[in-house]
Amino acid sequence: MAEIIQRDGTWAFDGTTVRITPGLHRSVPLFRQTYGEIAVPLEAISGVAFEPERKRGRLRMRLREGADPLLYATGGRLPDPADPYRLTVEVDRAGVAEYVAEEIRRSLLLDQIPKEPTKTYLLPGPPVPVSVRSSDGTVSFDGNRVRIDWADTSDRVKRATGPRIINVGDLVQVEWLPNSGYEDGFMRFVTRETSFSKLPPEKDPYALDLWGSTRRDLLTALVATAVTARLPHPSTREGLEYDDGRAARPRLAASAVPPAADHHDVLLRRLRELGELHREGVLTDEEFTMTKAAVLRGF
Repeated sequence: MAEIIQRDGTWAFDGTTVRITPGLHRSVPLFRQTYGEIAVPLEAISGVAFEPERKRGRLRMRLREGADPLLYATGGRLPDPADPYRLTVEVDRAGVAEYVAEEIRRSLLLDQIPKEPTKTYLLPGPPVPVSVRSSDGTVSFDGNRVRIDWADTSDRVKRATGPRIINVGDLVQVEWLPNSGYEDGFMRFVTRETSFSKLPPEKDPYALDLWGSTRRDLLTALVATAVTARLPHPSTREGLEYDDGRAARPRLAASAVPPAADHHDVLLRRLRELGELHREGVLTDEEFTMTKAAVLRGF
């Protein structure tokens, strides 16, 4: 057993699995504490390194592309402190950190673990049900359905449509961008019908606009990961393109893209719904004009 225990967390390697347990100190981000212990099988790892610095060092683990739904769902955008595959190491424990890294590397070599992308997820993601309250509302996932209950501060267009319930079988993917504190983030649930939607997140009834507490909004990645883990693996989709130069994201397969006629029907239906909300006085003239323009851009 190779093990290192730090205030930031614990890594324990038994030859087949690395168990990563977040620390309980207040300096450990809420996201890592909420995500909890992660058991990483050796076959999911592509490499590990200890990076020494003057005052502290860090252990970093790299996973094979496609092995972890968390890394896929977040697209490499998790802030460094919230990254569960990064461990801050005090300078007096540098030798232990080097030993743990070397033991993992030796096992990777002996077991001849490939570095190629995986064709299935090797980690399960967070357990369900999972529910997170964000700045735009509460999003829940029970393994079969996503439910969004809007907050009082959500856009009137969203509140007028009521709770949004989406079956996992209708989903194509989840798009997630964290709230950085300087720029808003979002989490969008993309279905076949909404894959062409051009609505901004604050008005899209299939998206949460993340603009409040960065610490709290980051927890939406739990839901994004839990849903992603239950969608078809990216290796089954047509091609990959690079997003932000850091993580591969799927191009929608032809089967996931609605025909042009269906696409226009969806947009026309949305325009009718907006017209009804406007006539009922739910949307102001300005809100109706702005939202209608966003929908029309989808044509």
